[in-house]
Amino acid sequence: MSVFDRVRSPQDLKALAPDEVAAYCAELRAFLIRSVTATGGHLGSNLGVVELTVALHRVFDFKTDRLVLDTSHQVYPHKVITGRGDRFPTLRRTDGLSGFMHRGESPYDTFTSGHAGTAVSAAAGLALADKLRGIDDRRVVAIVGDAAAASGATFEALNDVGQGDTNLLVILNDNQWSIARTVGAMRKYLNRIRTLPAYREGKGELHEALGSVPFFGDRLSRWAGNVKEAFANAISPGHLFRELGWTYFGPENGHDVHRMEQLLLDLKRVKGPVLLHVVTEKGRGAPDKGHEAAHAVSEPKLPRPAGEPQPLLAVEPVAPVVKYQDVFARTMKAVMDHDPRVVAITAAMPSGTSLDKVAPEHAERVIDVGICEQHGVALAGGLADAGMKPVVAIYSTFLQRGYDQIWQEVVVQGLPVVFAMDRAGIVGGDGVTHQGLYDIAYLRTFPDIVLMAPADPPELDRMLRHALSLAKPSAVRYPRGGHADAPLAGNDTPVRTGRGELLREGKDMVFLAYGNLVREALAAAEELSEVGIEAAVFNARFARPLDTRAIDRFLESHRLVMTVEEHAIAGGFGSAVLEHIATLPTPPQAVVRVLGVPDQLVWHGEASDWRERFGLDARGLAARARRELTALASRPSEDPSHTTR
Repeated sequence: MSVFDRVRSPQDLKALAPDEVAAYCAELRAFLIRSVTATGGHLGSNLGVVELTVALHRVFDFKTDRLVLDTSHQVYPHKVITGRGDRFPTLRRTDGLSGFMHRGESPYDTFTSGHAGTAVSAAAGLALADKLRGIDDRRVVAIVGDAAAASGATFEALNDVGQGDTNLLVILNDNQWSIARTVGAMRKYLNRIRTLPAYREGKGELHEALGSVPFFGDRLSRWAGNVKEAFANAISPGHLFRELGWTYFGPENGHDVHRMEQLLLDLKRVKGPVLLHVVTEKGRGAPDKGHEAAHAVSEPKLPRPAGEPQPLLAVEPVAPVVKYQDVFARTMKAVMDHDPRVVAITAAMPSGTSLDKVAPEHAERVIDVGICEQHGVALAGGLADAGMKPVVAIYSTFLQRGYDQIWQEVVVQGLPVVFAMDRAGIVGGDGVTHQGLYDIAYLRTFPDIVLMAPADPPELDRMLRHALSLAKPSAVRYPRGGHADAPLAGNDTPVRTGRGELLREGKDMVFLAYGNLVREALAAAEELSEVGIEAAVFNARFARPLDTRAIDRFLESHRLVMTVEEHAIAGGFGSAVLEHIATLPTPPQAVVRVLGVPDQLVWHGEASDWRERFGLDARGLAARARRELTALASRPSEDPSHTTR
């Protein structure tokens, strides 16, 4: 039996002989490469923390001690060590293993996470709670990696915690993408002796002895402290952290598992806020290091099932998928070629938003602010105030992090900033922390902002150009990926603020569809036509301002109106329609139903699976329409009923 197969729990890992640990790390890394290559996921970041994670589990007991991972996309080794290796074929799948820390999945997962910059704060809260309760027999460890170390939220936490005496160990996982690497034998030696309790106690005794010298004692003590500090600053890069009040150690080789284990054993006894700086290699051991060094989610490469015959004849080619991200990149390049005032801003996602395809020709006007959404939004406000045309390309879930800046720096100023909200709707494998299901609700409460969503990728081009022509804030939401079939028939008219487009006539009912579910509504209407039901489909285009003239016509001409959106029902497009209905002088005859994502957390899994569960796919929409029309057939026409269920 291999070393890897013998480890099914942290206790098994602790039982390994020292000379077996390196072999286990190699086999764990090989397992991750095989598994994640098949399922897809964040491979590079996990390959970089194998030795660090193994050392942590050999030193700490994370059923008692607490481990908090920033972002937590580097959680895979932790999951394998804590007994979840057998579930890796289900990674990021519906009802399968989460790709992030998940409190409901294991007692070893202390804190559910997915966004960056929050680990130090959350860990500090856990450590402070222990201190206030008088618990001193466990430690709290936070790992901060990638660009999260430069996040404003991280520095807020470092600044606050460093002023106290809370026992907290923060490990800065430097994969050489943000903080510069430093080497030196003296640095290793000094860091080693400074971890020893005897040295820390001896340092205090030295100052006490110097302080006892008559007249010059206090001065000698201060001088000794200043000399030590100046010397440390000269040879170690941790001056910033020490100034913030942290005891700093590093940089250390994060792939030397024996050194990591020895160092962590020593640091476990050090009191107060401690920061350990380790240097790792993102994508270590991966066949394609170039790809895995980037913050990217590998696409699954599932093999053909065993025994299934391989195709001998050429298959009919599949139509290429037209992606929203590709359309966004082409449009941005075109408008930036034409208008030097257009500036693109992203928050550490140039590849995900496809701005990396625009940057080579417009490097000065494609700005990556890192994981600093607040800064990015406020920067856009300043640019707009100076006459530029900023486009903030950002995932829907991450725009939440700049909410106050949207309000004060953009909306209050009435500035023409365009928010291009990628990954809107159900995102799939990234799961609950990344769902783009709340942007309509958190934006449409703002006065005089324009909210729109394209029904297909070509419409995104027209909406972006329209947004850039406005003299006010605007936001365009669109999902990841695209469609392999042709653009929607009839969906090619110019975009006008607050005006939708009727794509299909029908006298029995109407789907008021918003965004990417217009396509599902059209398919549902086609299915309904097969049973003699004529359903109209209206591409709403705008959630603010609504096309109230069209909505009012439908309310008078149809007995059933169903709003459809891939967004939380609470506060979404359908809610806006109901709010409009409440302002009408007389209730309409139509029954209104609001279809969207119900009031619940949406976890990881295929987006298509979740649409089916929520009845938001074509079959579900058609079935709901049939049920509602059947109920209406037995109800007097003068008995309207408005509900969101």
